[in-house]
Amino acid sequence: MREWREWRERVPVVVQGRRLRRRTGLARGLWSCAEVAVTLGVVLLLLVVHQLWWTNRQARADAEHKVQALEREWGREGSADAGGSSSPVAEPSASSSSGGSGSPDASGRSRPAAPRSEPAPAPRWDQAYAVLRIPRIGIRVPVAEGVSKGAVLNKGYVGHYPRTAQPGQGGNFALAGHRNTHGEPFRRIDRLRGGDEVVVETKAGTFTYVVEKSLGQTSARDSRVIAPVPRSGVRKGYGFSSPGYYITLTTCTPEYTSKYRLIVWGKLRSMRPR
Repeated sequence: MREWREWRERVPVVVQGRRLRRRTGLARGLWSCAEVAVTLGVVLLLLVVHQLWWTNRQARADAEHKVQALEREWGREGSADAGGSSSPVAEPSASSSSGGSGSPDASGRSRPAAPRSEPAPAPRWDQAYAVLRIPRIGIRVPVAEGVSKGAVLNKGYVGHYPRTAQPGQGGNFALAGHRNTHGEPFRRIDRLRGGDEVVVETKAGTFTYVVEKSLGQTSARDSRVIAPVPRSGVRKGYGFSSPGYYITLTTCTPEYTSKYRLIVWGKLRSMRPR
């Protein structure tokens, strides 16, 4: 009888111990999952901070150093703030762009064709060779040949589309830049309005363009926006229809995506040789 009582008293203790061990194991499993979730969250947060803050800080610093190096190479007398006369650029007609002497103005007199800059040696691939300034949105960044991400755009530079015109030349001087991360030089080009200046400075001189038109959204494959006579092949009615001296700024839109492209177009107003 005594043994029976002792056995009955021990049974609940054994069952309670098993339940306790199960609860302890479950708690440990939940704690481990929570630790993993917190660790992943911290890692993701660090990646976001790196992408949105550190890449911008580093790229902007590198871009500014390159701008300063180019200005030193060209000499202080060639900086954008130096004096000097600017030559206005006449609007070229079809005949002047093909070698004619010009087109008549309203009085019937012949209007001189726009001055033509001497052909400069083509910049080597990924070489920074110009400085782009847009006063309205506070941009001052290097322009490099090509639009590769690793060697140009991710360094905070603006990239020049190969096989498009160079600054001051007839045709279309077409550029691309990041809108977000890596310096994001083109983040606010959607704020540009007609009449805003876009200044390009090179070893040869300073070229001042003026914003005329923009296209808020078009396909990433709309390559005609950087054609010699730029106009959209997707959004009818956007762009130009006659030869000229154009600049095109392209970037991704909406922000933090690369689904579409945002386009800003301008025309050359003046050029000032060094």
